[in-house]
Amino acid sequence: MSEVIKNNETTLSSDMRTYYKDYLCDNANENLVHDQFGQKHPIPKGNGKTIEFRKYSPLPKATKPLAEGITPDGQELKVSTVSSTVSQYGGWVGIPDMLELTTIDTNMVQATEILGDQAGRTLDTVTREVLNGGTNVMYAPIVKDGVTTNVNARSSLTADSKLSVDIILRAAAKLKNNLAKPINGSYVGIIHPFVAYDLMRSEEWMDAHKYAAPERLFNGEVGKIGNVRFVESNEAKIFRGEDLISTSRTLSNNTPVTGNGITVNEEISEEDAKKLLGRSVIINGELREITEAKAGTNGNAYIKVDENVNLEPYTTIYPGEGGQDGVAVYSTLILGANAYGVTELENGGLEHIVKQLGSAGTADPLNQRASAGWKATKTAERLVENYMIRVESCSTFADEYAN
Repeated sequence: MSEVIKNNETTLSSDMRTYYKDYLCDNANENLVHDQFGQKHPIPKGNGKTIEFRKYSPLPKATKPLAEGITPDGQELKVSTVSSTVSQYGGWVGIPDMLELTTIDTNMVQATEILGDQAGRTLDTVTREVLNGGTNVMYAPIVKDGVTTNVNARSSLTADSKLSVDIILRAAAKLKNNLAKPINGSYVGIIHPFVAYDLMRSEEWMDAHKYAAPERLFNGEVGKIGNVRFVESNEAKIFRGEDLISTSRTLSNNTPVTGNGITVNEEISEEDAKKLLGRSVIINGELREITEAKAGTNGNAYIKVDENVNLEPYTTIYPGEGGQDGVAVYSTLILGANAYGVTELENGGLEHIVKQLGSAGTADPLNQRASAGWKATKTAERLVENYMIRVESCSTFADEYAN
């Protein structure tokens, strides 16, 4: 990986530039879990802000026997393209203390470490959000008291909808049926630690150190089930939604309701009312959308939803972005090769920028400020929907949401 260290004064030694560069890269790479398994494409230079990903359709079987001495008709190679616009991201910190320019400065090392972590988490999230917009999704069924109930929507998932070996094997079978090729011999699952906990207790789980040497493991790899190797990340997507208002996660009605207008017990501020417009909510297990919200104190605040509801007094209204009762829903991405593409960090993809004391000229007349920062050019794009599956489930840690 290469970056540029910009510096208005030629005071950083080459050793220091290399050290800071590598330090930023190392800390960024640790967090790029979602980037690991995509096609890598270079940043377009001098060709605008658009990058083109190509995907090839498989050829049909050639089942017709060849005739002796006769060349068969050629087949058409079908290529389709997906275009994506790159964007820039970045962050910086000021460093007021004087930098030692001939040795590695502690403040700069610490700043570079923190910035590298920020860069990695930011760029990983860009890719994560694209992948989790995929169209292939499976939902973990509700398993309670020996009874299994299938689920067909995120809002219907409960704390008893845990990820299981059977779901993983079914997802892998679907990828194989869709002709998705494995990645280094296996499909890959990106999984949250809270969901991994539920899988690790099964007899089919195999810890990573039992089947591969450390140098052959993916970044973050923890184990496998069947032909799916799992990479653990606390940055795995969680569907939960923000609290409905600034003072409460939920709302409740104070009178019986038959219709779509609901007077609520909680106080709604003007700012809360604006944020509620368009929000999804779960009422009596059904997903609804707030079409109107009126600020007011207890008993005077009001919301309107898109469909009629029948409510007893003090029915709880939950955020609708997660599962039943507002429970957190976790995404586990099961991936095959060439499912998506990402831009590379090399050649300008990630840039480490150091400004020394005095580099600002008259904007810093007493040479009091130095800075360190990063800038990255980034995009990600799903290429073949059938080569990836998002499995949505809850977790044993349903009441301990953290992230």
